[in-house]
Amino acid sequence: MDHSQAPVLEALAAYHAERQTPFTPPGHKQGRGIDPRVRAVLGDAVFHSDVLAQSGLDDRTSSHEVLQRAQELMADAVGAEHTFFSTCGSSLSVKAAMLSVAGPHQKLLVGRDAHKSVVSGLVLAGIVPIWVDPQWDPDRHLAHPPSADAFRAALAEHPDARGALVTTPTPYGTCSDLTAIAAVCHEHGVPLIVDEAWGAHLPFHPELPTWAMDAGADICVTSVHKMGSGLEQGSVFHLQGDLIAPEVLKSREDLLGTTSPSVLMYAALDGWRRQMVEQGHALYDHALAVARTVRAELAAVDGLRVHGREDFCGPGRAADLDPLQIIVDITGLGTTGYRIADWIREHHQVNLHLSDHRRTSAQLTHADDEDTTRKLIDALADAAAHAHELRPAERIEIPDPADLRLEQVLLPRDAYFGTVEDVPWEKAAGRIAAEMLTPYPPGIPAALPGERLNAEVLRYLRSGVEAGMVVPDAADTSVGTVRVVVEE
Repeated sequence: MDHSQAPVLEALAAYHAERQTPFTPPGHKQGRGIDPRVRAVLGDAVFHSDVLAQSGLDDRTSSHEVLQRAQELMADAVGAEHTFFSTCGSSLSVKAAMLSVAGPHQKLLVGRDAHKSVVSGLVLAGIVPIWVDPQWDPDRHLAHPPSADAFRAALAEHPDARGALVTTPTPYGTCSDLTAIAAVCHEHGVPLIVDEAWGAHLPFHPELPTWAMDAGADICVTSVHKMGSGLEQGSVFHLQGDLIAPEVLKSREDLLGTTSPSVLMYAALDGWRRQMVEQGHALYDHALAVARTVRAELAAVDGLRVHGREDFCGPGRAADLDPLQIIVDITGLGTTGYRIADWIREHHQVNLHLSDHRRTSAQLTHADDEDTTRKLIDALADAAAHAHELRPAERIEIPDPADLRLEQVLLPRDAYFGTVEDVPWEKAAGRIAAEMLTPYPPGIPAALPGERLNAEVLRYLRSGVEAGMVVPDAADTSVGTVRVVVEE
């Protein structure tokens, strides 16, 4: 296919060249109705290109097949059989993927390190989750994706499961052995869904971890806005094989998606695909070289340990690591990742990616260079020099792995929509959670609807909030009270 084409961008240019006059949404009419104070901040271009997809970018019947051609080019670029664009983020795309595999009261194997959007899909669909445990590193208090053997054991115990879902790479950059997991699923005749939100870049350089379609996955969900050049909420999902019909996946997306998709997001997805096909290898040659420099310079700073494959990969751990996720253990500084991130934002105007009780991280992409990363290195080095100002840090009570795994006693849907009450956190142990309690980022629930709470997880969340953890989806974000099911 001719990847110099960009059907969405070309149709948008034609729309402007033809000087079309809309009597359709959006109501700002290409910016003419925008308050000048808004225009001063956002500029003209964003409104000028904010047009309808139908009766705008394309005609009333979509006869020019603008979106279809852009999606076909994306599929060809990454080696998928079918690709669908989403302007509602991978949070929607992963739900559409789940609903294409399992329905109400049907089983789906799910890694327990799944993102909250997966749990939302379980609630909406009434799917029965069969949780597959991650691989736990007790020394670093970090979960890596579940192993192929864990999925094999789960399928042996639940042969009626309709499929499996695994998250890889994790927000920490660790990757599962997707080839082995896909083989296990296909031995049982069921599809594998991969939540690869952090892996949009993986198809475009051989030194990056193997991406889902190359590993044999059936559906792959990718957030192009995370590691690519998409606008926020720009997502794609890819499909291959014959275990899931493309019309079924498209129908599920239509069930959940918006009828007012953003042409701006479509255009960014289209342009990113062309950029990656034409320049991706060279761009990631440079990005990987920049990442090596960052890792080396940060490793030389007293009190910092930059995690690499030697820490995260091997038997009982991850299969691979994305080197563009710079994960820095700051235990040696005697403080928390929360405090480090807050201090750096205040003093250096640098925003870090993911911070927890003992780590902070920086996400590098093809957009970074020696100038941006110099600011990162200097900021972390300066924070290390001022670590004495950030001590003593509040202690977070991290449970043992066995205590982190709560018992699922109700379907997430039944617990979420059941009769509920709010109780003080000290009295919530033994009760069934009716809400997600999710440290964010990375957005992996510590407790989810239908799980029976224990004292260890509750102390972890409360002590975490006191130390700077954010739990934004709780009814009480301070976790002073917890929403639980009223049991008869």
